[in-house]
Amino acid sequence: MEEILRLFPELIRKHVQAKIGKRWEALQEIRFRLNKPIELVFDHQTEWLTEIKPSQKDGLHVLNQISQFSLYRLEDELREGYVTIEGGHRVGLAGKVNTINGSVKAIQHIAFMNIRIAKEKIGAATTILPYLHGENYANTLIVGAPQTGKTTIIRDLTRLIASGWRNVPAKKVAVIDERSEIGASLKGIPQHNLGFRADVMDACPKAEGMMMMIRSMSPDVLVVDEIGSKQDVQALMEAIHAGVVVICTIHGQTLSELKKRPSLHVLFHHHVFERIVVLNKQKTPGQVNAIYDQHEHNIFSKKYMGVTPY
Repeated sequence: MEEILRLFPELIRKHVQAKIGKRWEALQEIRFRLNKPIELVFDHQTEWLTEIKPSQKDGLHVLNQISQFSLYRLEDELREGYVTIEGGHRVGLAGKVNTINGSVKAIQHIAFMNIRIAKEKIGAATTILPYLHGENYANTLIVGAPQTGKTTIIRDLTRLIASGWRNVPAKKVAVIDERSEIGASLKGIPQHNLGFRADVMDACPKAEGMMMMIRSMSPDVLVVDEIGSKQDVQALMEAIHAGVVVICTIHGQTLSELKKRPSLHVLFHHHVFERIVVLNKQKTPGQVNAIYDQHEHNIFSKKYMGVTPY
């Protein structure tokens, strides 16, 4: 986790490293607030570094490390409120917002940061994989609140589909990785294992990237993280009409909640998703609460839990 530790000034780095110890696998977030104790969020508990409170100088140090001493080059990311760093880790930012004509231009005077730890968990998707494949892969929506493991699951699904499992041959998979979280690409090369037949469009807006990959890479399966806008939905519909299987994630708590969103109406009206996987926020990230078919029947059974696809 050197890419995380290098962000901090030396004294804070030593305290953080000592507090975490050998528990990096259980760490979900490091919350860094000026003049307040540092918060460490683990899978099952939250702990605090009360002996040290970051100063404004410490905050500037972290921002310089994140931006490589050029906040200007991160103007688009600052407008979105987060920056993805090496390793696929995402740093959320908050502070005073600068607006123009009512729209956010950037975040200034950043005083709050949330470092979300990206984790590559090989085998994380093996529980749900048997539900997603019949004669072919099913168009699939993975639903979950923050920290439920959506990206971890979709990353491992990509690896399995692009490498093949049991007697199922590998498929060509196109990954639209807008925030560089799925593949954690460095200069275009994924640092996470996405399988033999995966092609990645890194740091590209989802809607544009989907169309580009369909035209240029002829994928069997299209993977995209965190859909939601009307443009995303339109691109998904075009991909499906082109005969490409779509697997994507979305922020949400329940299926009924998603069906109330106007931008998603067309997807549910046409029963686009043959499988809808709902993750459980109350358990360890990646745990499944329900799997619905296109008729919204819950087909999830614990008898498949732990089944290996290899």
